[in-house]
Amino acid sequence: MWYAVIGEDVEGSLALRKELRPAHLARVETLNQEGRVLAVGPHPAEDSSEPTEAGFTGSLMIVDFPTLEQAQAWADEDPYATGGVFAKVTVKPFIKVLP
Repeated sequence: MWYAVIGEDVEGSLALRKELRPAHLARVETLNQEGRVLAVGPHPAEDSSEPTEAGFTGSLMIVDFPTLEQAQAWADEDPYATGGVFAKVTVKPFIKVLP
């Protein structure tokens, strides 16, 4: 089943986010190679498609896991979660309707 993993950034965590980004993306890429990623991306702090010094307010990852518990465990081990970028991580079931 698909799960939405919604991470909310700690204010002022842009430098830490940049430092942890390679490890974060490596974990997501593993799921992607297994065909278990629907969408992944950050929420910019400003209305811009290019990152600015304002940084980000969080991230959204829609990923496939057999159970909510497994999705939550995976999210809890994300480098952004363990490294202090995310202040809060919410995981909830997601049903894709379109496209």
